[in-house]
Amino acid sequence: MKSLEDKIVLVTGGGSGIGRAICEVMAREGASVVVADFNAEVGEQTAADLKAGGTNALFVQADLTKEDQVEAMVKAAVDHFGRLDCACNNAALSRGRGAIEEFSREDFEFALEYSLTNTWLSMKYEIAALRANGGGAIVNISSNASLRGDAFNTPYATAKGGVNTLTKSSAAELARAGIRINAVSPGVIRTPGVQKYIDENPDVEKQLNKASAVGRMGEPSEIAEAVAFFCSDRASFITGQLLSVDGGATVK
Repeated sequence: MKSLEDKIVLVTGGGSGIGRAICEVMAREGASVVVADFNAEVGEQTAADLKAGGTNALFVQADLTKEDQVEAMVKAAVDHFGRLDCACNNAALSRGRGAIEEFSREDFEFALEYSLTNTWLSMKYEIAALRANGGGAIVNISSNASLRGDAFNTPYATAKGGVNTLTKSSAAELARAGIRINAVSPGVIRTPGVQKYIDENPDVEKQLNKASAVGRMGEPSEIAEAVAFFCSDRASFITGQLLSVDGGATVK
């Protein structure tokens, strides 16, 4: 039996990269998938591709920093499928890299808004839907940047550190309600954005491969497999955990 058979799953930032891979693995495991993204073009394409493969899928456009749009996103999922069983909060944005003293306040707050506050807002309404359903699972996407810092990427690393604490605090609060909350922390992953960077700077690929103990970058599908596990009943006794999927980068 597929591990997410008949589950209703919401994935934010589901239109591309890691988010799209999460949608694809959820679908493979039997879930109906709500693809949420602020980019309608990629989000609709992901939903259409899932439908073409036989999955029940719905696209919802939402800016997750706008509370009314987050509320509408979750409502659309429940209205369409009747309930919500699982959610993966993957969407995150930040603005460039640089010395900490050279970031503007606007850029720092942008990273917090689009990589931490958006996750909290999503959880706020996801949790209400999961309570109404008698429980469920949430997986937040963190980053290895949050674990030991990330020079010249401080706003993003700080925001993701907040996601880790948000995950653990909410997991402790909601465990008795039957809601499990965990996080997955990717290492260097060959997303379309990373691949574009490599194409423009070929010499950097060797350096990125060396970041992990196994000597290569990860693939988006490898993050997705961890998310699917946390959402499944196989992880029924796991909550409040942060799993690094990084090829051993954190222990190298």
